[in-house]
Amino acid sequence: MRFFKLNKEKTTEYTDEELLSQYRETGDTELFGKLYNRYIPLIYGLCLKYLQDEDKSQDAVMEIFENLLPKICGYEIKVFKTWIYSVAKNHCFHQLKENKREITVDFDSNLMESDSVMTLLGEEVDNEQEEALNYCMAKLSEPQRISVTKFFYEDMSYADIVEVTGYDMKNVKSYIQNGKRNLKICIESRLNNEVS
Repeated sequence: MRFFKLNKEKTTEYTDEELLSQYRETGDTELFGKLYNRYIPLIYGLCLKYLQDEDKSQDAVMEIFENLLPKICGYEIKVFKTWIYSVAKNHCFHQLKENKREITVDFDSNLMESDSVMTLLGEEVDNEQEEALNYCMAKLSEPQRISVTKFFYEDMSYADIVEVTGYDMKNVKSYIQNGKRNLKICIESRLNNEVS
């Protein structure tokens, strides 16, 4: 599968960083095309793993390229391979989320009890609620704060959080559930105190 016609001799002369730097300096889309082309097998394989559809995966590879082209200069990229892997994975998650319009979570009683926190985390809130949420987020233990932030604000799955943080899967679920419960108690207490 090839999306770009390449001059093979010239492509191998430059590192990823050099190609990216040259693209940023010149704006020559062929340079970014050469860089992106190196990772098409990786990106396509990743998309196929998540989207489970060859046509959708091929479309995703092109969509990611087209989305990045005008924006790439604005990103600080240390290692392109790691960065593009993360971008592709996020693209796939957004595709799945749009198609399903829901995220699969464990609906147990602990998770369901904190609907008010779900609302605060997922919707527009007034200044008072936002202040309470920010205050209470800062009060969480670091693992809870990191897990809650990545799950709700960054749309990461449990597996992604495990991969990024190195936490155990069981612990991640626990951090999210306990973090939400602690947030609920803290937010309600803070809002009630401010009202009274």
